[in-house]
Amino acid sequence: MTSAAKSGLCEGRVVIVTGAGRGLGRAHARAYAAEGARVVVNDLGVGPDGAGGSGGPAHDVVEEIRAAGGDAVAHGGDIATSEGAASLVRAALDTYGRLDTLVNNAGFLRDRMLVNLEEDDWDAVIRVHLKGHFLPLKHAGAHWRAEAKAGRAVHACVVNTSSGAGLLGSVGQGNYSAAKAGILGLTMVAAAELGSYGVRVNAIAPAARTRMTEQTFAETMAAPEDGVFDAMAPENVSPLVVWLGSPSSVGVTGRVFEAEAGRLTVMEGWRPGPTADKGARWTPAEAGETVQKLLTAAGTPQPVYGAR
Repeated sequence: MTSAAKSGLCEGRVVIVTGAGRGLGRAHARAYAAEGARVVVNDLGVGPDGAGGSGGPAHDVVEEIRAAGGDAVAHGGDIATSEGAASLVRAALDTYGRLDTLVNNAGFLRDRMLVNLEEDDWDAVIRVHLKGHFLPLKHAGAHWRAEAKAGRAVHACVVNTSSGAGLLGSVGQGNYSAAKAGILGLTMVAAAELGSYGVRVNAIAPAARTRMTEQTFAETMAAPEDGVFDAMAPENVSPLVVWLGSPSSVGVTGRVFEAEAGRLTVMEGWRPGPTADKGARWTPAEAGETVQKLLTAAGTPQPVYGAR
């Protein structure tokens, strides 16, 4: 992140990254700083299951950014509370006087098969992923709406973090899959509602080595030998996230992208497939017979991760 290495893609922008103390969030924060952004590094410092908490990881990333010549500040609030999310936005405004990009990334796992999944584990994962996206987005969106209504030009970006589990489902991760699927719906609505204020909202479904994946998918996520391309390094995902949060992404909104290793994919969501219209009410037998014919004409769905 030396000044010579900066291309200035995000020069002068102020960027919030949640869950930025480790893994993908850390990589994103450092990558934004390398492109000239001033970064608010949010992290509670909790364990992989959401337990505990420490301000250390956020402060460590801030120090890394500053040591490389960048500008960053730590925020340790709980963004799954309205107060914490509001204070996150205030931290950007109070410290740097503006907010240009919000990267929602915070989360943790509590994996169980559905029949063994406790209600508390369901609530905790839905809270940190889905509510933890909604509340920062709500408070940042309210700020940008006020700016637009005051006649000030807004060129803001939001990058939400979904997952392949949200796109296809993942065995043993019913709570996580539901939360990540909800983030996709939230992204579409936010893009439609905030677009008139000058805000672009997109989502990514990354695959990378983090505390959440290196145990669940240990073999796939293992780091390679020296000199071999580290396909699962979280830094591989960050270039797309930085571009989506930069002025260069103008016109791109309401989209979902997969990012893994050196591969980028535009994901295409639910679209109408084979259809039959009787023009009147079906009987159950007719509906079943018709559905069987439609399924024969339809494509084969992608399998759920971990399905056998």
